[in-house]
Amino acid sequence: MKLAKIIEELALTVETAQGRLDREVKGGYVSDLLSDVMANSREGDVWVTIQGHPNIVAVATLRDLAGIILANGRKPDTETVQRADEEKIPLLCTSLPTFEVVGRLSRLGINSQG
Repeated sequence: MKLAKIIEELALTVETAQGRLDREVKGGYVSDLLSDVMANSREGDVWVTIQGHPNIVAVATLRDLAGIILANGRKPDTETVQRADEEKIPLLCTSLPTFEVVGRLSRLGINSQG
């Protein structure tokens, strides 16, 4: 499923990388622990987290993730937005709780690739 379709279905706010919203999402991963995401996420995953600092962009770039969804009303800080734009990593925001985001992604057919 295309990232743009997920944005539409979950009514996500696009913070960065609007030109990369046609990316194919292969699966999903949820964690707030960066080392866990580095070890276990897979290329093409959409990552759900509450972290908004610049290191999330580095992890998403390293793992070639399709995008990052910040849940629970979290917003990325200014430096995170700048880095995400530079790296062309879509940062998406929602006021939905993490549990709800993951449930909705699952109903859309986005699941773990593992």
